[in-house]
Amino acid sequence: MNKYATQLTAFRAMQPFALLGLASVSAAGQAADVSEIELRRLLEPTQAELAQERNGRIYIYDGLRDVDIDLALREHFNRVESMMFIRTKKTDEKGEIKRDVDTGEIEVEDDGC
Repeated sequence: MNKYATQLTAFRAMQPFALLGLASVSAAGQAADVSEIELRRLLEPTQAELAQERNGRIYIYDGLRDVDIDLALREHFNRVESMMFIRTKKTDEKGEIKRDVDTGEIEVEDDGC
C-alpha cells in the first residue's frame, strides 16, 4: 500500500466518527463523499485531472484537514498553483480535528477572505 492509500485509509476510518454528531445522515454522507473525492484528487490526481491543472484549472479544496494539506504541499509542491484551500480544519498533534472548547465548533484556519 503506498503512502497516499494509507492516508486515504486513515481518512475513511475516521469518517464514521465524524458523522455521529450530524443531524442529517444523508446530508452528512454527501459531505463525506465530497471530502473523500477532494482528498483523493489532492493526493492521487488522475492523469486527466493533472492535464486539466496544466491547462490552468484550479481546484478549490473545501474543509480538508491541515495535516492532509501539509502532506500535499510537501509531496506535490509542483502543483501548488493549481490548489486553493478554504475552511481548512485545524488538527491536534494526533491529527484529530480541533473543536472550540466553548462552542464545540470545528476550528478552521483563517483563509484571509
